Amino acid sequence: MRALLRVEGACVLFAACWLYAQSGYGWGVFALCFLAPDLAFLGYLAGPRVGACCYNATHAHVGAIACFVAGRLLAQPALLVAGLIWIAHVGFDRALGYGLRYASGFGDTHLGRIGRAARRAP
Repeated sequence: MRALLRVEGACVLFAACWLYAQSGYGWGVFALCFLAPDLAFLGYLAGPRVGACCYNATHAHVGAIACFVAGRLLAQPALLVAGLIWIAHVGFDRALGYGLRYASGFGDTHLGRIGRAARRAP
């Protein structure tokens, strides 16, 4: 199951990049903004519950897709492109095996344990 979810994430990443290429925006914008959702890690400075909420808010598909759709409906290319970059980031994370976080610990994700937590697991 985990392998299928990773392939699915790679497909999302590929589709978002393909659509981005059609947008006419430069890849410099893409590279500059691609890691922006990871700023949510700063939420962990306030503790694991706040950190997980911040991370999940920026790493769930719903916000990224809403941004993309709003860009289409409002004819706002910058919003549409931001949504595509955000979708690509989430797809990239899923392809690497990173999932949404549980408040129980940084390494506990909806896709299983990651990092040191996974190495300690029996």
